[in-house]
Amino acid sequence: MTITREYLDQNNRKLLMDRSVPGRMGTTLPKLDVPAAPLPDKSMLRDSLEFPEVTENEIVRYFTQLSQLNFSIDTQFYPLGSCTMKYNPKLHEEMSFQPGFANIHPNQSAESVQGALKLMYDLQGLLCEITGMKGASLTPMAGADGELAGMLMTRAYHQSRGDLKRTKVLIPDSAHGTNPASAAMAGFEVVTLKSDANGNTDLEALKSLVGPDLAGLMITLPSTLGLFDTNILEVVRIVKENGGVIYGDGANLNALLGRVKLGELGFDVIHSNLHKTFSTPHGGGGPGAGPVMVGERLAPFLPAPIVAKKKGDDGKDAYDYFYPPQTIGKMGAFQGNFGMFIRAYTFIRLLGNTGIDKIGKDAVINANYVQSQLKGYYHLPYDRTCMHEVVFSAKNLKKAHDVDALDVAKRLIDYNIHPPTMYFPLIVEQALMIEPTESESVETLDTFIEVMKTIAQEAKDNPELLHDAPHNTPNTRLDEARAARKPDLRWKKA
Repeated sequence: MTITREYLDQNNRKLLMDRSVPGRMGTTLPKLDVPAAPLPDKSMLRDSLEFPEVTENEIVRYFTQLSQLNFSIDTQFYPLGSCTMKYNPKLHEEMSFQPGFANIHPNQSAESVQGALKLMYDLQGLLCEITGMKGASLTPMAGADGELAGMLMTRAYHQSRGDLKRTKVLIPDSAHGTNPASAAMAGFEVVTLKSDANGNTDLEALKSLVGPDLAGLMITLPSTLGLFDTNILEVVRIVKENGGVIYGDGANLNALLGRVKLGELGFDVIHSNLHKTFSTPHGGGGPGAGPVMVGERLAPFLPAPIVAKKKGDDGKDAYDYFYPPQTIGKMGAFQGNFGMFIRAYTFIRLLGNTGIDKIGKDAVINANYVQSQLKGYYHLPYDRTCMHEVVFSAKNLKKAHDVDALDVAKRLIDYNIHPPTMYFPLIVEQALMIEPTESESVETLDTFIEVMKTIAQEAKDNPELLHDAPHNTPNTRLDEARAARKPDLRWKKA
C-alpha cells in the first residue's frame, strides 16, 4: 500500500465508533470487594447500545485531534464584531474554581455563604459605579434575559402608575437583533426607528413616533454600526418628555468603560453582558450573565433576589437576600450564574479604575486603527470615528468581481483568522463587522490588515479562489443551508 497524505487524513477523521476494535479497553478494574447492587427493572435495561472499544492512548489522541480542529480565542485572532471575543485571563478561571466558591450550593443558607454574598454585593456596587446607575440585580442569566428583565420592569413601572395605555416600544434599526424579541415577549408592540445618514437616531422620525402610547425606547449604545449616537441626549429628552422609559442595551459596554456613564445620560435601565465586557468571551453555548442596572424610578421593580448588607447579631456587616418591594420576580433559578460573577469581579478588581479606563480607550483605538488602514480597500458606509468595532461593506467587491462578504470571511479562515460577523447589521449591504478588542497587539492587527488587503487583491485577480474558500481546512466550502437544515449528527453502523 502507498501511504498518501489523503490516506492519513482520512484515517485521522474516523469517528470514535469507527476506530473501535472488539476487546480493546482503556483501563482495567480490580476484582470488586463490595456486593453487587441489584439491577433496575428489566424494562429500564437494554443491551443494544454499542460503545467504542479503544485503548487509552487512542481515545486521548482522538479528542486531542478534535480539539485542534477548533478555532478559539486561545489559538487564533477572533475579530467577531459585536461579540467581544477577547483574551480571557486564566487567573479568572482559577478564581472561579476555588473550592470555597465551586463547592457551595445555591440552596445553602445565607449564613453559610457570607463570602459569596459579599462578592455579589460588591459586584452590584461596582457595576452601578461603572454605569452610573442606582441599583443592580445580577440574576438575569444572559444578555437577552437582561433585556427581557428591563422590558418587564418597564411594563411593571407603567402598570404601577395605572398608565395602561403605554404599549409601544421604539427600537432603532441599528440595535441588537434580540431587542425586538425581548420587547415583544414582555407584551409590547415593537416599532422600528430608522437611523439617519450619519448612523445616529433620526430625530424627526423619533418625534413622529412618540405619544401617549409610548412605553419606552430600547437603544444599543454604541450601536451595532460601532458608532456613538451623537443625538443621544436629545433622544433621551424627547422620550422622557413623552413619558417613556430609556432602556440601554449595554452589550457593547466595553467601548464606554471609564469614559461614559449611561446613568448620567439619563438612562433608566441597562443590562451588561458580563461574559463579554468583563471576562469569559461568549460563544459555544457557555454560561452568560446579563445583570440589569437601574435608575431610581425602576429600582423597586428589580428582579429578585438582590443582595443587601445589614448588621449581624455581633454588630458586624452581614449579607442576605433581599426582594425589592415591587419586584418582577425571578429571571431564573436561584441567584444567576455565580461563576460568571467571580470572573467579572476578578477582572474589575485586578484592573482598578486606571485599568478599566484603559480598556475602553484601547478598544476604541484598535478599531479605529483597523478602520484607517482598510479604508479604500473595503467600502466604509459610515465614514466617521468609530467606537469598539468598525463595519465595512463588501459591496464594492460584489459589484466589481462578484465576491461577497461570505467569500471574504471564508478566505480569512485560510489565513488562520476567524471570520468577522457577516451581513449584520441589516442596514449595511454586504456588512463585515470587525471588532479587534482591546486585548490584541498592534502586530496581530497589522497581520490581520495585511491579510484583508491581500484578500481584496485576490478578489480582483482570482475571484474563484474566494468563491471556493476555505481551502486549508478539513472540510472546505459547505452547503450551509443543507448543513443547518439537515445536519448529519448521528452515527450509523456501516
